[in-house]
Amino acid sequence: MMVAPSIRQPERYHSPTFVLAAIVVLGMAAVALLSNWIEHNRPATDSAFAEEELYLSGSAARQLSLGFRGLAADWYWMRSLQYVGNKILSMPQGVELDDLSQLNLRLLAPLLDTATTLDPEFLEPYEYAAVVLPAVDLREAIRITEKGLAANPTAWRLYHQLGYIHWQRGDFKASSEAYGRGAQVPGAPSWMEVMRARMAAEGGSRSTAREIYLRLFQESGDPNVKDMARRRLLQIASFEQRDLIQKVISLFRQQTRRCPSSWKEIASQLKASGLDLDLAGAPLDPAGTAYILQTTDCSVDLDPGSEVPHR
Repeated sequence: MMVAPSIRQPERYHSPTFVLAAIVVLGMAAVALLSNWIEHNRPATDSAFAEEELYLSGSAARQLSLGFRGLAADWYWMRSLQYVGNKILSMPQGVELDDLSQLNLRLLAPLLDTATTLDPEFLEPYEYAAVVLPAVDLREAIRITEKGLAANPTAWRLYHQLGYIHWQRGDFKASSEAYGRGAQVPGAPSWMEVMRARMAAEGGSRSTAREIYLRLFQESGDPNVKDMARRRLLQIASFEQRDLIQKVISLFRQQTRRCPSSWKEIASQLKASGLDLDLAGAPLDPAGTAYILQTTDCSVDLDPGSEVPHR
């Protein structure tokens, strides 16, 4: 007697991993739907209260992120960039990344602090704190950078960034000490020790400023920071050019007892000083834009449309 083969029912898997993954997916979908509903049903608010708030502190976000701390840190980091970017776009005139005090960036420090609490080894937010925060909240800029050093004692670039913060505030002794500490880190470049000595001897000089921004430009992986450093290097070169131009103008005034009426009157002297001139005899700034001759007070100024920062 033959027995009919039984039909095998499909197995159902209820492993803990599968259940947990399903909960995470459903939870993320619910958050997305809830966020979308809130966004479309948000009540009208006064413009003074329209700015988005940061609801979670760094420690709370760290506890709630479970095993996704790296991903959460990336999210807060991108939020920081978007927050600053939106503020800059709202301004009628251009602003420099290292001089954003007028933008009221009250949430930037908490955002960067949360990102680095979630992932203490995430170095990019520390650099952003060193470059952007000093003009907004100096104390927080120093605290977050020191926090980065505590978590990453072998990251010599953080010492460079701390030295930059102290240099910006005019504390050349503290800046020299920061570079000196960084120079002792294994693998630190030799120029860190050079910067320690330079800060101690001539912290306020243009040559020191040029070296600071050159190193920021060379070492930074953030394109916004690199562009800021490049523009500051153009500015320093422009200061030196304007010193030369002013000397030529002052000499002409001494000899003629009047201001030059046009660049052509002093074009030969400007060219002899090593300056590049356009076809009208006007000296060109480091970005290739002609300087403006102020004939009323015998001075030189940047063209408003120049890429060189005005302040």
